[in-house]
Amino acid sequence: MPQKIKITEAIDIGSNLEPFIDDFLIQKLSRARLVLHHPTPREVAIVHDEPWEGNTSAYWTVFPDGNRFRMYYRGVGHDFKTGKTSKEVVCYAESKDGKTWTKPELGLFDFRGSKKNNIVWKGFGTHNFTPFKDSNPQCKRSHRYKALASHQRGLVAFKSSDGIQWSLIQDEPVITKGAFDSQNLAFWDSARERYVDFHRGFRPRRGKDGVRDIMTCTSSDFINWTEPEWLDFGSTPSEHLYTNAVTPYPRAPHICVGFPKRFVPTRQPPHHPTTGISDTVFMTSRDGLQWRRWTEAFIRPGLQKERWVNRNNMTAWGILETKADTTGCPDELSIYSSEGYYQKDCRMRRFTLRKDGFVSIQADGKGGEMVTKPFNFEGRKLSLNFSTSAAGGVRVELQTPSAKAIRGFSLDDCDEIFGDELERDVTWNGKSSLASIRQPVRVRFVISDADLYAMQFRA
Repeated sequence: MPQKIKITEAIDIGSNLEPFIDDFLIQKLSRARLVLHHPTPREVAIVHDEPWEGNTSAYWTVFPDGNRFRMYYRGVGHDFKTGKTSKEVVCYAESKDGKTWTKPELGLFDFRGSKKNNIVWKGFGTHNFTPFKDSNPQCKRSHRYKALASHQRGLVAFKSSDGIQWSLIQDEPVITKGAFDSQNLAFWDSARERYVDFHRGFRPRRGKDGVRDIMTCTSSDFINWTEPEWLDFGSTPSEHLYTNAVTPYPRAPHICVGFPKRFVPTRQPPHHPTTGISDTVFMTSRDGLQWRRWTEAFIRPGLQKERWVNRNNMTAWGILETKADTTGCPDELSIYSSEGYYQKDCRMRRFTLRKDGFVSIQADGKGGEMVTKPFNFEGRKLSLNFSTSAAGGVRVELQTPSAKAIRGFSLDDCDEIFGDELERDVTWNGKSSLASIRQPVRVRFVISDADLYAMQFRA
């Protein structure tokens, strides 16, 4: 007997790209499931082998800026034999393609008698200096680039007009509640028109030691912040989250994604003296407070022994869109994960995913389906990001809020969809126009041996 579908208030999605990254639009799944996908490891993007860098370099930030990509990171090394750690500095690199990174000679700070280096900041705040380009339309030109960094009693705020010359906005810390020995970050949230911070705290657990966890607060001016709150992961078990790497998803900025480095402090790798191992997990939110966090690893340490060592597998903050490695394929997403921590030279490896490829609705060859909640949209065509096998396929039915097929847009009217594309317009009897559709609607997807990644209504 078919499951009855409850009529609920319609959601307004406008013309937003809606990746199937959570259950926000999902009313019912039958013989289909949400599946977390895993990025493909690529080349080593950058090696921290300069004298002012070293084997404990960390806390990377990447973002696009005009015709180049920028990278910032902490440069520092640790000598296990002597137990000494070098002085921390903030370093800068850039790239045209996201694959090959160069370290420009900035001429700003002296290192052993020379300014021929890529050091972009020295002094307090170098442990975890984390910058971003401010997209707030009201932002002053002299404050176009901003950063947070920890110093004594909290997080201090920096500004820059060019991303190279940095200075304090004020001497006093702007955020003081938390534990800040991690990558603490902030950005302008264009969907909610506010600055948002995500930083580390130690969250109490009943009957147990505290766990590394994530706090958030907001601001209208980057100086005055609300009281920090813990992220809500619902029923997901608490785990040590060493970093957070939270960012608006560039293709759908109303959705935030995060790539925390999950730390397991009690496991001892057999080939290294330090305790603890890490991997990367994935999480997503639509309001910055309520999160779905996958307990399955997004990036496993893999076959490299050095990745099974304390503090490796840290994901850089930021997602870049880069040219595909495979000829004839569309641009893809690049993220970066660390390896070689505590080895001779620490380095970052690039990983890639298809656009919107974090999570999909997936069914096997026996077939399955998903029905959405009622929603209103803007546009005249429905476009899908999907992948099928040679024998698999996708069919789409538009329904009324009471789950009745709309005449002319039923499953039988839908033209067969197969292949692997980022944008394919759905057609019914050869036509794609939705001008005659009365809203709100539900969408029923029937899929077999296929993945459905995202949908968007377009003009």
